Amino acid sequence: MLSGTELAQAQQLLALIKKKLTGPLSIMEVCGTHTTAISKYGLRPLLEPLRLLSGPGCPVCVTAAVDLDRMIALAGTGAIVATFGDLLRVPGSETSLEQAQAEGADIRIVYSPLDALAIAADNPKRPVVFLGVGFETTAPAMALAVKQARERDLSNFYLYSCLKTVVPALHALLAAPHGLDGLLLPGHVSSVIGRRAQDFVASLYGVPAAVVGFGERDILLGIAAVLRMIEEGTPGVVNAYPHVVREEGNLLAQKLLAEVFDTAAAEWRGFGMIPESGLVLKTEFASHDAALHFDLPHASVLREQDPCRCGDVLRGAISPLDCALFADRCLPLTPLGPCMVSSEGACAAYYRYDRKKGVAPA
Repeated sequence: MLSGTELAQAQQLLALIKKKLTGPLSIMEVCGTHTTAISKYGLRPLLEPLRLLSGPGCPVCVTAAVDLDRMIALAGTGAIVATFGDLLRVPGSETSLEQAQAEGADIRIVYSPLDALAIAADNPKRPVVFLGVGFETTAPAMALAVKQARERDLSNFYLYSCLKTVVPALHALLAAPHGLDGLLLPGHVSSVIGRRAQDFVASLYGVPAAVVGFGERDILLGIAAVLRMIEEGTPGVVNAYPHVVREEGNLLAQKLLAEVFDTAAAEWRGFGMIPESGLVLKTEFASHDAALHFDLPHASVLREQDPCRCGDVLRGAISPLDCALFADRCLPLTPLGPCMVSSEGACAAYYRYDRKKGVAPA
């Protein structure tokens, strides 16, 4: 709940934004948490004709089909599989982790990779696999878990890494025709990689952007900054979250990531293969790499369920309301794609908030 002063500031920002909106513009909130916050606060209808588009900032949503099937295969090996809860209901080719769990697979929801490490310590005769899905925000904790597993000689602890990095995805997004007038960059990821690492958004692609926090005022402040740059014709990357994000980022977290992981090409839902966008364990940590230890499918028979358009949502090509399946065949309890499953998924956010507010399809 905003205080009276905070509400007045938010109203002033909203009035400033409306004044600067001389016509329809498209700004993408890259982060899935931003998508949820914007929907929760009811900002979309307040900001018309500004079009706010979701981007590839939900790690569960961008996880590739082949990785989903490999995760489900891991659950069938007899290993204890530890995962964040968002992954359970994402549909694979024939089943899901939730269905595998119901059929007897030992799948446990944890809140930290260090919880999975504790499970490995308590079950020394069983392999324990942590499903590593996330961006730079959660990757350091997974790096720490792998380091501790080696230091404690927990040879039964494994990481299946689907970790991805945001900068290569932004290059892939902006290098293709996109029709975007500006970007709201993720505050959590930026706290690790730093504002400076994203300067290329403006310098290389000419797109104004702002690193943004997650409150109402934070988001409005970032939008106002982007609109000012559009108005002045001076694209840059503004830090609108300075109490959390530094120019250089979190150097300790960056060092930890560089110590444990190498970068490699990774497949993203909606984008395909993006070079140097994945994090894989370095050779010295290979004994904890689930992809090397277990016999997993080399390819997936899963294809995005036609006409599910989760990939189009992740590229900002459409909003969830433009998908014919949204709130019809695709529902939170019967999802046809990960965008309706994850707490950071655009379809889940629109279903929970925007469909009740009369937000129209673009």
